[in-house]
Amino acid sequence: MEKTDRRSAFKKLGMGVAALLGAGSVKAMGKAPAPKKEVVGEIVQDKKIPLFSGAVKHGNTLYVAGKGAHFEGDIKSHTDHVLKEIEKELVKNGSSMDKVLKVNVYLHDLEDYHGMNEVYRGRFGENPPVRTTVAVYGGVPGDSLVEIDCIAALD
Repeated sequence: MEKTDRRSAFKKLGMGVAALLGAGSVKAMGKAPAPKKEVVGEIVQDKKIPLFSGAVKHGNTLYVAGKGAHFEGDIKSHTDHVLKEIEKELVKNGSSMDKVLKVNVYLHDLEDYHGMNEVYRGRFGENPPVRTTVAVYGGVPGDSLVEIDCIAALD
């Protein structure tokens, strides 16, 4: 059987199924509509123009914008503060630290890597998320020693 013959046969079969079930039923069996983006965190403004969202839900995923620590302190106090802020955002939106899939850590200074890890270790449960850690040229905005963002699953 030629390719064009097979295509015609499948096309006819599909039309027959559509006739039996009704066009709406076949459409329902097709591709589901894409989930909508829902802003669930604070929208940060710059001169009254939205700059970025603090958190966004899309389907069964939550994206949390980078959190920093904007006070005097060392890398351990900053990391602890940032992780607590991340956890608050996750819980508020129906997720948890155990459901975090991906984390990005931005350090003001690579020398703080080990101190950050001391506080970070164990905060995401027994199965930690994948992680990228970089030292940011010029430092983290807002004089934070660390900024962390994440992507998490929702229930």
